[in-house]
Amino acid sequence: MVVLTGTDVYRDIRTSRTAQRALDAADAIVTLQPRAIDELPERLRAKARAILQSAPARPRPKGRTGGRFEFYVLGHLRHEKDPMRAAYAVRRLPLLPPVRVTQAGGVLDARYLEMARREAERNPRYRYLGELARGAARRLLVRSDALVLSSRMEGGANVLGEAIAAGTPVLASRIPGNVGILGSGYPGLYALGDTGDLARLMRAASTDRAFYDSLRRACAALAPLMRESAERAAWKRLLRDVT
Repeated sequence: MVVLTGTDVYRDIRTSRTAQRALDAADAIVTLQPRAIDELPERLRAKARAILQSAPARPRPKGRTGGRFEFYVLGHLRHEKDPMRAAYAVRRLPLLPPVRVTQAGGVLDARYLEMARREAERNPRYRYLGELARGAARRLLVRSDALVLSSRMEGGANVLGEAIAAGTPVLASRIPGNVGILGSGYPGLYALGDTGDLARLMRAASTDRAFYDSLRRACAALAPLMRESAERAAWKRLLRDVT
């Protein structure tokens, strides 16, 4: 069995002969969301299936503890994540109500560390926490009012499943890896790389209770897909079928 993640699906299988040979040799191919199967050569799709990554459900606070609306960006700072998009978008929001973007993640591309530091110095509504332990990052996710997932490329982001399982609303770039999990009708999708479009959604989430509640309802409807029991059952079916 071969499991494909983001750069595998949306880059490597097109250019790497090693990856292409692995797909041909595989008895089964697993993707992390269903739209990734469309990226495979047609001859391989019959032996592919999507299995969503599960995430533990974590209780969220019943209400916000302060007057500030908190957006979080969780993920390594690298080109594929378009990591500064939320920071740029929050500049365009009005000063009231108070809003902040908090970013956490290790630096895989050194230029983004300098960009994050400069942004924190001149943008009072942005802070960068650096790399955090997994448990600490999950606690931030549970406390946040919304997650921003701005990626250019995703096979099926683990943090997206964690947010859905935690009941944290998500604003996400409209790319196949996000749409494959959230669905094309999800209300919190914005055009990839479009700072203005993301700012529009951030403003709506922080000021329009009806819109915010629509995000929460949409994520709640997806939460059963993130249960460990669902992932275990999918793997059991796959193992039964290929053995």
